[in-house]
Order: sequence, then structure tokens, then C-alpha cells
Amino acid sequence: MKAVFILGTLVLVTFIFLYEWPRINRTQKKEKVAFIVLLSLGTILAMVLIWNPDLPGPTQMIDYLYKPLGRMLEK
Repeated sequence: MKAVFILGTLVLVTFIFLYEWPRINRTQKKEKVAFIVLLSLGTILAMVLIWNPDLPGPTQMIDYLYKPLGRMLEK
């Protein structure tokens, strides 16, 4: 079932790419690179979350990093 969701994500990303790519001017090289990088990172993140939905989020990482600081400030 996960493979179907990943395939659906890839199809959706392909449609987004095919729709947006012609709209970016040929002279806008940095915008094209940024578009590809952001679309790729979003796609990878979506696939990782489909494959393993129990991954901790960024707020849990911040909580892990700052919890000792919070305990020190309470004293």
C-alpha cells in the first residue's frame, strides 16, 4: 500500500514539475535550481514520511535540545 502512495506522490510531483517548469523563464537559472532543489527535498520528505510515519518532528528535536536549558533556567 505504501508503494501506491509513493507512486501517487511521484505522479503528483511530475505534474507539478511539468506545469511549473515552462513558466520559469530561460534566463532565470537560479530560480530553476531553487525550484528543483525545493521540489526534490519536498518529494524526499514526503516519501520518507509515507514510508515511516512515526518519525519525530522538528518540534520534538527542539524540545530535546532545549529541555536541559529549560531545567537550568527554572532553578
